[in-house]
Amino acid sequence: MNMRELVLDTETTGLDPRNGDRLVEIGAVEVVNYVPSGKSYHVYINPERSMPVAAFEVHGLSEEFLSDKSLFADVAGGFLDFVGGDNLVIHNAAFDMGFINMELERAGHATIGPEQVVDTLQIARKKHPSGPNSLDALCSRYGIDNSRRTKHGALLDAELLAEVYLELMGGRQAGLALQTIADVSAKRTGAADIEYVARRRPQELKLPDREAEAVAHAQFIETIGENAIWGKYSDP
Repeated sequence: MNMRELVLDTETTGLDPRNGDRLVEIGAVEVVNYVPSGKSYHVYINPERSMPVAAFEVHGLSEEFLSDKSLFADVAGGFLDFVGGDNLVIHNAAFDMGFINMELERAGHATIGPEQVVDTLQIARKKHPSGPNSLDALCSRYGIDNSRRTKHGALLDAELLAEVYLELMGGRQAGLALQTIADVSAKRTGAADIEYVARRRPQELKLPDREAEAVAHAQFIETIGENAIWGKYSDP
């Protein structure tokens, strides 16, 4: 049975939805059995308020740019249809879910419960207790190219998080797509098709003569004399 999850990220006007901050962007990518399927969801949202300078410096989404975008109430149905009943995978989930559930309540929809959310920050802290465990730090740890991340963007960050999530859950073996030695070697060498043939040794290995070894050992012990330590541990 395939397991479908949605790796999600958001951008906002600030840090606290209780103080009037709003969502301005949602990005999500679908993963099936820990592997991105190629399907995604992305939307910009008109927050119906001004854009603080500090927030603009993070994501680069201006009040002017967002002024003609849809209100959350207009996109909520499509967002919920995309999510369905599947889990949301989010880095520092409490932050994003605080905004998503606030917007859902404002639009008259039921909120999404914590049982439907997987927090990759908690997973990372258990796996790497010494940290750091920011998205950028995890990309660096796992060799994931995040050079395009000059500004925070919900869809790009969701795509990067999907790769990080795959590594946190055990790498490419997590989806039971087991790699062969040939697969790994082909990636390292750049070869498309490599054929491996077992080679015979030029000379067969010879087993040692156990009886001859025992006789030689006994003769050696006799040269040491009665005070040989070996005699204390050998059968009388």
